[in-house]
Formats: sequence, C-alpha cells, structure tokens
Amino acid sequence: MKLLRITLFSLMVYIAACSKKSDSSNQTNNNNNNNNNNSAPVDSNWTFEATPAFQEEFDYTGAPNPNRWNYDIGGSGWGNNELQYYTNSLANASADGNNLNITAIRENVAGMNYSSARLLSKDLGDFLYGRVEVRAKLPAGRGTWPAIWMLPTDQAYGAWPNSGEIDIMEHVGYDPNVVHFSIHTQNYNWTINTQKTVSKNIPTAISDFHKYRVDWTPYAVRAYYDDILVYVFVNDGRGSATWPFDKRFHVMLNLAVGGTWGGAQGVDDTIFPATLAIDYVRVYKMVR
Repeated sequence: MKLLRITLFSLMVYIAACSKKSDSSNQTNNNNNNNNNNSAPVDSNWTFEATPAFQEEFDYTGAPNPNRWNYDIGGSGWGNNELQYYTNSLANASADGNNLNITAIRENVAGMNYSSARLLSKDLGDFLYGRVEVRAKLPAGRGTWPAIWMLPTDQAYGAWPNSGEIDIMEHVGYDPNVVHFSIHTQNYNWTINTQKTVSKNIPTAISDFHKYRVDWTPYAVRAYYDDILVYVFVNDGRGSATWPFDKRFHVMLNLAVGGTWGGAQGVDDTIFPATLAIDYVRVYKMVR
C-alpha cells in the first residue's frame, strides 16, 4: 500500500507538471500571437480614389454648409490658453462663392477679447485612411494661429493625446511663412516635447494659396506641401501608444488668437480682422 501511495503521488506530480508545462507553452504561444498582431505593417503602396468622397468647394455664399460642417463653440482657452471665443456667426465663418473665410475679430464676446470660428466635419465627414487636400491662404500678423488638422471621431484609445492628432498645417503669425506638420500620440506629443514635427518655409504662405495634403494608410502618414513630400511618420507596429491611427478621424479648420504657441510673442491688435481663407477641402478614400 505504501508503495502504491508513493506511485500514485508521483503520477499526480508528473501530471501536474505536464499541465503547467502545457499552460506555459500555451501562454507563450498567446504572447507570440499578440506580438505578431502588433507587428509593423508592410507598405502595400496603397492608392486613392480619383473622386473625392468628401468635397467642399465653398462655391456658395453664406454660412458653411450644415451638411458638411459643425462648429465648436466656446471660449475656454481650448487647452492652450487661447484668447478667442469661437462662434457660429457669419462674421467669423462664411463662404463668398469662392472661399471659406474664417475671420478673427477683436471684440468682446462672453468675456473673451477676440472672436473667431472652428469648424469640424465630425459625424458628417469621418473616414479611416485616405488622402486629405486643403488649399488655403494663411493670415498675417503676430498672435494669429491658424490650423488645418484632424482629430479622432470616437476617441477609442482615450482622451487626448492617446487617440491621436494629425496637424496637416499650423502657422504662428510671429514666424511668418513657416508652416508646420505634426503628429501627436500618447508617446509623442507636445506636453512632453516628443511630438513628431517638420517645419517648412513657404515664402508666399500668407500672400498666396497653397495645397496642404496628407496621405494616410495603415503603413504611414505622409505630409505634402504643394505635392512635395516633407515628412513620413511610419507605423512601428507597437500599438496605440505610438500608432492610434487605425480609427476614424475628421477634418478641423480654425483660426486661434494667442495661446501658448500662437501668443508666445504677444498679440498685435492692429492686425484685426485677420482671415484664414480656404479654397477647398477634398478627402479621397484609400483603395484597399
């Protein structure tokens, strides 16, 4: 009986050890599968449709088309200590038959010393991957801070910056004609000074219209100014902390006044009204 008990005990230990080994092996396989799921994609040289899926030519007069644009309204500083109050007034955003004019005005609105507008295509023009083209002429003057950019529609990875931001074009008036493209994510963002940014001097950015473009695919976000490639941000396959750009985004257009960056050298009150003019916004779907 003693020998039998020892034999049975040894058998149980052996089975338990095999079970643990199997569990460990399964866990290793699962980890390997997870790592494979996060592997960097291969550039498949995706192309884009020839006809825009979202198109705004501003070939009408009056308020921006409500079937394409919503407004952000308020004067909270917008996380950047901005000085304007965003409205839905025609004085701040209107089409003239050729362009959309977003105009910053020096006036007191709801306790803020300036008014302006911030338009977004959220819930009206959202897309996952594609080409975005915006032709625009930028405002002149110290204290202006226009932006053409993209934000996530659903914030699937959490609040900013975890769900990402793509700045197609930013310009600060105290540094005229120097335009900036930037990427913000959890790991790469301006609050920790790790954002991915490129700057380019366009000598006539504040006097002429120029094309600002992004090609967004599963492999990379590519920035072009006047169809010249200026930056490539590649998906490293390490997950949403570095690449949250696998969810829907929408287009943003705004003209801020002052703020942590735009107002770094103060605001020249003699420049107002100041206008960001947008000729068109076109979004082309990626061909899968």
